[in-house]
Amino acid sequence: MGKSYERIDGRLRAFIEAQHIFFTATAPLGGDGTINLSPKGLNGSFAVLDELTVAYLDFAGSNAETIAHLRENGRITLMWCAFEGPPNIVRVHGRGEPVFRDDPRWDELMGYFPDIDPSLHGLRAIIVVTAEKIRDTCGYAVPFMTYEEDRPLHASRFARETDESLDAYFQEKEHVATSIDGLPGLPLPLPPLPRTT
Repeated sequence: MGKSYERIDGRLRAFIEAQHIFFTATAPLGGDGTINLSPKGLNGSFAVLDELTVAYLDFAGSNAETIAHLRENGRITLMWCAFEGPPNIVRVHGRGEPVFRDDPRWDELMGYFPDIDPSLHGLRAIIVVTAEKIRDTCGYAVPFMTYEEDRPLHASRFARETDESLDAYFQEKEHVATSIDGLPGLPLPLPPLPRTT
């Protein structure tokens, strides 16, 4: 039923890039730490960088568990499900790194997301994942669901924020600078969003 792959290319890449939602899973090293599972959407916010590297945009929110776990241990799993067409589930297990606004790689990485206006979503990091294991499974029990459109709520909420007000928003949230388990999360103060030319 399941198959392992050496790289993200061909049919596998086409499947991943066609999905409107994926899920990320991370956990701290401590055995009693909180496991985090997050849905990720917004068309254009995910990119395959090469056959073993993918990246997605990390937008403003009320916590930063994924960032905290990646800063501590780097472990991450990404998962895509087919909600339309033939049944399929793809998982990429690997090592992830949050690239923050003041990182010299920022502008180059943003080039992979030409359809995203970073000022509309409170963009705080780019998560880069290097695949260590790539697998698919059948997905026979995943239901059919139809995509209608991206929700406009995130952009309408965060488009009005400046760098300063976004930093203040993050500062007041209990689990942005520090995770639920007390790990370092998003580094604050938030650097200004780089202005690309």
